[in-house]
Amino acid sequence: MSGTTASRAPAERVPATLIVLLGLLAVLGPLTIDLYLPAFPEMQDDLATSPSQVQLTLTAATIGFALGQLVVGPWSDAVGRRRPLLVATSAHVLASIAIIAAPDITWVLILRVVQGAGAAGGGVVATAMIRDVAEGRQLIRGLARIALFTGIAPIAAPFVGAQLMSVTDWRGIFTVVAVYGAAMVLLCVARLPETLPQDRRTERSTTRAVWHGYRTLLRNRRFVGVALIGGLMVSSVFAYLSSSSFLFQEEYRLSPQSYGAISAVNAVAFVVGTQFAAFFAQRYSPVRVLWCILPLMATSGLLLSLVSIGSTGVAPLVGVMIVFFTLAGGCGPCLGAIALADQAERAGTAAALLGAANFGLAGIASPIVGALGLTSAVPLGLVIASAMTLATVLLGALVSRSPVRTTAQP
Repeated sequence: MSGTTASRAPAERVPATLIVLLGLLAVLGPLTIDLYLPAFPEMQDDLATSPSQVQLTLTAATIGFALGQLVVGPWSDAVGRRRPLLVATSAHVLASIAIIAAPDITWVLILRVVQGAGAAGGGVVATAMIRDVAEGRQLIRGLARIALFTGIAPIAAPFVGAQLMSVTDWRGIFTVVAVYGAAMVLLCVARLPETLPQDRRTERSTTRAVWHGYRTLLRNRRFVGVALIGGLMVSSVFAYLSSSSFLFQEEYRLSPQSYGAISAVNAVAFVVGTQFAAFFAQRYSPVRVLWCILPLMATSGLLLSLVSIGSTGVAPLVGVMIVFFTLAGGCGPCLGAIALADQAERAGTAAALLGAANFGLAGIASPIVGALGLTSAVPLGLVIASAMTLATVLLGALVSRSPVRTTAQP
């Protein structure tokens, strides 16, 4: 289905069918990155490698995801949303198939970069398409709906992966990822409209044009602040995701299914936080909501370290992480609304730079907890507390001093 070439005014309400389709597309990234987390111990044995090398497969995918967004975003601003999305998602499917047959950890690492880059199409294009058709409060609402998918997926994916581990191995999990990617390609060909009219497209995506778009965004203090805060928030989530499988299964001796159940509870908490934050951001402002969320996230990191020192049971850790994920769920819609409010002409580029910051920093942060040790949750708590304290400082230094138009619009 091709889009029109005439200019399109922002919709009064984003169609539910478009929200669902974009949400399913955006899930491809988190599914690619997180579905196989319960298989980490099995991958270590099957590929005869170390826990740190297995953790690097997560880093490889997140770095590929970040780099892929930097290409797909500006490309989609120049030629429309559909073509870059279809090319990237097709590359993801091919890389997923190759991983299934990978003979060793080296090939898995290389292919995970390619797979992550291919999965980037869904995330960046979904965000850009929402900005194409919505602004103001409808933009906040649309981003919150997409966040339901992108927020729940990385947390619920380990639960689904744990159930799959009872019937298949780690290669079977990547088979599921490949099938999902192929289904998304077919669904986009059949049902996804073009949302960026011809007259709103940028100049051709030459290297000079791409760099000009990124330079323009990087001169915007508010945008840079939002990108860094988002990167620190996602880094905190990924620090948990990259370490929790080993921590709960190896140290606390939980089964893959029990670990998956904890992931499911966290996913519900994330969804609740997303919707509460969207509700309050439409009535106050995204910045004011973030001033409530970020300091509490830093506090939850400290609490995680304290309860890990003072308790040998898993229940206190789970309780603190429920609070953390509830707060984390509120960050996405607020940060997206602030960053995209003034970026109608380069929504793809802006979404790409946001995503690259998020997953680039997450790729760097993921191995840190493992390097500090996986014998307790103390390192994880310290990483979360440090990251979110810095995020709070950035909110005051770079974001709060700039006006936000988003909620002022009908």
